[in-house]
Amino acid sequence: MTIVGTSPLALFGGTPVHDTSWPTWPQATESTLRMLQEAATSGRWAVSGAYTGTPPFEQRFARAFADYHGVPYAVPCTNGSSGLTIAMEALGIGPGTEVIVPGLTWVACASAAASLGAVPILVDVDPDTLSISVEAARSAITERTRAILVVHAYCSAADVDGFLKLSEETGIPLIEDCSQAHGAEWRGRKVGTFGTIGVFSLQQTKVITSGEGGITITSDAQLYDHLQQFRANGRRYTANPVVGQLDIEEVGAVEGHNYSMSEFHAAVALSQLELFDEQQRLRARNGALLEKLLAEIPGVATLPVPEGLTARTYYDFVIRLNPEVLGPFPVTRVVDALTAELNVFFETLDTPLNANPLYVPLKSPRLPRAEEERRLFLPSRFDLPAATAAYHSCVAFLHHALLGTEDDVRAIAEAVAKVTENLDHLRTDAGGSRS
Repeated sequence: MTIVGTSPLALFGGTPVHDTSWPTWPQATESTLRMLQEAATSGRWAVSGAYTGTPPFEQRFARAFADYHGVPYAVPCTNGSSGLTIAMEALGIGPGTEVIVPGLTWVACASAAASLGAVPILVDVDPDTLSISVEAARSAITERTRAILVVHAYCSAADVDGFLKLSEETGIPLIEDCSQAHGAEWRGRKVGTFGTIGVFSLQQTKVITSGEGGITITSDAQLYDHLQQFRANGRRYTANPVVGQLDIEEVGAVEGHNYSMSEFHAAVALSQLELFDEQQRLRARNGALLEKLLAEIPGVATLPVPEGLTARTYYDFVIRLNPEVLGPFPVTRVVDALTAELNVFFETLDTPLNANPLYVPLKSPRLPRAEEERRLFLPSRFDLPAATAAYHSCVAFLHHALLGTEDDVRAIAEAVAKVTENLDHLRTDAGGSRS
């Protein structure tokens, strides 16, 4: 795609490519408001509220989410971070153990393990999919490894076939973090169902959201029992609830936490699940068009689709710039320019965890005091060349922009072409740089 006679970049006073509004996110429907009102007037607002004679929203959402994935069990929780925490605890992860974590992901993937006293072993990502690399994970396994955290990221997915083989060979369980991949399918089967436990965030930007929230899924009855207890202070739902009494029983088989989802969050999540498939189809249609348009722009690429990924989820759409075209130039300037052209939020990828300012485990009072043990948690000891290269050459925008029209999609491609054709101007005009 070539933009003839483009105006100056909007960043420098030119006319923006797209100056109208974008689809809002999150989207509250009549169903959302109705369910919220039902929760508000039910007499029960929390897991610890008395049984009213009808299943609470928390159980209704858990059942619907489990059914959607074709698994028997789901346990909602306060957020994706607590979901990761209880998943790791249910697998016996704690002091003296290690968890393999991709180095290009949100900070909670590592900090959840560190908060339990386990050492997060940061490994590199596949340079094509930007999800965790099978070979990097294989090379990092030791006798202390208790789990591999497989994060499906950036509208793509990790190599499920390769990780299942690795898990079978080593006996090390997989935790699938699907916080960017709700509804994605590998060879026709939902991601999150291949690992021992699947974890999903329901934070505001996610494609299924309750504002804040999370949920775990599993097919293992004992893990389900423990996941319930870990998120509700050692309590679980009773099989025979009585109206007017608590329908959770005290078990105490584990030392739990209060990570329970409120009835309001569960009501919102349930309403959002009802909209999801229709939204998925629209994102997929617009995402495919955008990839076709971007393929026409010199120096620009999108991430290739792994052969096993039969249904994608568009969450954080990645646009990759050829490093030779970009040169030694901060990609944040491209983010600034695209944001100005489109009036929509663009961002860099997550800062690799070996240099991420939010991943600072040595500042935690929970870490061991012995210096030799503390050094194991030092993020900078890990080398992540593929993650670092991706961070310096990719930009991304969130999925709600793909809920718009075909004209919106074409505007994104036009803006990318305009900005890449004006890289020299960006290089020579340092005004407004965030680098």
